[in-house]
Amino acid sequence: MLKRLSRLFTAVIICFVIFSISWVLLYKYVPVRWTPLMLKRSIQNIEQNGYRNNRIWVDIEDISPVMVRAVIASEDGRFMEHRGFDIKELVKMKKEHQKKGKKIRGCSTISQQVAKNCFTFCGRNWWRKSFEVYYTVLIELLWSKERIMEVYLNVAETGKGIFGVETAARKYYDRSAAKLNTRQAVCIACVLPNPLVRSPKTVPQKNRSKYNITYKRTEQTPYPF
Repeated sequence: MLKRLSRLFTAVIICFVIFSISWVLLYKYVPVRWTPLMLKRSIQNIEQNGYRNNRIWVDIEDISPVMVRAVIASEDGRFMEHRGFDIKELVKMKKEHQKKGKKIRGCSTISQQVAKNCFTFCGRNWWRKSFEVYYTVLIELLWSKERIMEVYLNVAETGKGIFGVETAARKYYDRSAAKLNTRQAVCIACVLPNPLVRSPKTVPQKNRSKYNITYKRTEQTPYPF
């Protein structure tokens, strides 16, 4: 009995590894049209007439370089240096947490966010986090940094029913992502931590500190590709 269970468990693990690697390799080459988060939003808003997930895939060559610089400045300053996990930021966060009165803040890298958005269902539990870590390792091993950034800029939630910077650029600024200027790119980047609450149109007024810091860092961040 134990041998059968052991064999079954081993077979399940092997099948999962083969499936997950194949899935990641597929997304290395084809556009990511749907994500678990998009499905979740569709279910949450199923009773709202007229709701739909708006997404337009574009290659990274068709996205303004300043948009790439802005998300690095806002979300993951050491994106090109780490291999999926920013250990320095994790240590810094732990020290802040140990200080009395310091609020815990997230420090997920862009790679982790891509893994979460594309390969796991949203939630706050150790099972979901474990899969996120696993898929983060896979995409860092199998994808280039440029591909990770390209997928991130196309699947990141940027508003209610809005996914990707191309959709956001057309929605908020009536232009393509290729034609975004620094101010517009920074505004879009600033909503990423909380896209259902913040809006690119109001970020400079309602989130001035975040906007000013991100704008300054964007100007100092070189284009990495």
